[in-house]
Amino acid sequence: MKHYKTLTDLHSDNGWSAPESPLFSVVGCLSECTLGNREFTTDGYIIAFKKIKSGVFMYGRTPYDHNNGSLFFAKPRQMIEMKDLHFEENGYMLLIHEDYLKGHELFSTIEQYSFFDYEVTEALHLSPKEEQIILELKDKIHKEYFNNPDEYSREIILSHISSILKYAQRFYKRQFVDHSQIKGKMISKFNAALKNYINEGKLEHNGLPTVAQLAQQLFVSPRYLSDLLKQETGKTAMELIHIFLISEAKNLLKLKEKRITEIAFQLGFENASYFTRLFKKQTGMKPMEFKNMSLN
Repeated sequence: MKHYKTLTDLHSDNGWSAPESPLFSVVGCLSECTLGNREFTTDGYIIAFKKIKSGVFMYGRTPYDHNNGSLFFAKPRQMIEMKDLHFEENGYMLLIHEDYLKGHELFSTIEQYSFFDYEVTEALHLSPKEEQIILELKDKIHKEYFNNPDEYSREIILSHISSILKYAQRFYKRQFVDHSQIKGKMISKFNAALKNYINEGKLEHNGLPTVAQLAQQLFVSPRYLSDLLKQETGKTAMELIHIFLISEAKNLLKLKEKRITEIAFQLGFENASYFTRLFKKQTGMKPMEFKNMSLN
């Protein structure tokens, strides 16, 4: 697998014209776009709009294949794989070397956009109106990119990229709602995965479940899972794990024969003090106080 430190090398290997800037480029991906079969990583961010006619696109070892216009986002050093791709017209990629962002507010704020950590199967599927908004912003970037660069060019281009990211955030909110309506609430599947984890005895042997472990069971990325649950419940995946475990703890504390230490280890906590702190944070009282209150 090849790693591209420069956009110039990436362009050259793909048979594209040399980029107008060594740190930023716009690549059109029409049906004749020559991408070949390859795996690669880069030192930059990629924002891509694609309509795939055929072929397989792999991102983080996850296959991605659909016909609708979609946006996907890749961050530096994320593995990307392409096989026998043929695109509809109007596809494009914005290639942004991380050094291009230095000295601009996006250098720090781009990390706040969690969709850069999504798998490509969690790409943003655009409605026709949303697609038009994104394409208009791309056209503005395209015109600025091919104009004679001056002292304002980078600021204007980055302002349009910032707008694309903000719109993407808004459109993902819509997609989360649609996802819940079509496929059911993720919180139900999440709680079912937690119950399976407990029923299979993994708490005592493997410790507390992680967001990554549960996301893997639900076939989504950890960031996508947390964002979707946040949209549905107002709480992150980790907060919901804690709520679920404390609910289980309450049931166990009502049993006379169970000691606090036994319950803590049964629920996967490495020590009783951590369990006690979390229980008090969630309920406002220590486990023994809850136990005594329940038994009286």
